[in-house]
Amino acid sequence: MREELVFGPIKSRRLGSSLGINVLPTQGKICNFDCIYCECGWNKDGLGDRRLPTAGELREALEAKLASCTDPIDSITFSGDGEPTLNPAFPEMVDITISLRDRYFPAARVSVLSNATRLGDDAVFEALRKVDNPILKLDAPTDALAARINRPVGKYSVEDVVRGMKRFEGDFILQTMFLRSAGFDSSSPEVLGPWMDIVRQVRPREIMVYTIDRPTPATGLQKFTPSEMEQMVGPLIAQGYKIQIKG
Repeated sequence: MREELVFGPIKSRRLGSSLGINVLPTQGKICNFDCIYCECGWNKDGLGDRRLPTAGELREALEAKLASCTDPIDSITFSGDGEPTLNPAFPEMVDITISLRDRYFPAARVSVLSNATRLGDDAVFEALRKVDNPILKLDAPTDALAARINRPVGKYSVEDVVRGMKRFEGDFILQTMFLRSAGFDSSSPEVLGPWMDIVRQVRPREIMVYTIDRPTPATGLQKFTPSEMEQMVGPLIAQGYKIQIKG
């Protein structure tokens, strides 16, 4: 399913009542990851529409939605069909969203779901610093393991991502998918131990651990139960990290 520029509100497992913003093509997908679990499907299947919405179009659509919305809104969330920071107007779009949020739903949080690949771009980083919830993905602790689960398009470096996360000085949310596949197992020592070591380096204010909830493009993927995931992150819980676990 492809999302419109502004959609919802929908019930989010992690963010409550969430009004979605899709700053990517409404009938396609643009992402520099091609994750085996992506609910938007493979990148190759989203090539039909490559048009990116403009900042002006977002302002018009979001204001119309907020002005007419009678449902409660906990979060206004940049998500949609791919990586939102790939839209060149992303920093301006964040400013527009914050301004309209303040006018219509001042209690709502502005959230961004990002794969954290563009933290080295100062304009993107500064935009993410402005939002209430910069939610940054790290599924694997090494480049080789990320190649199995995230299938990055172009250059990708876990070291660069970690360096970018450290710039937030702990004021961000880390998001990690836990799953099993033929080539990747989040519970294996090669994944789980080094991933926890990175968590201790970047010290996020919150961690969102979740598992498969919708159909995936790759076959044979297995989900974890909430109790299994709680056991997996037990050492971090014992150390005082705030961890939200969603099955």
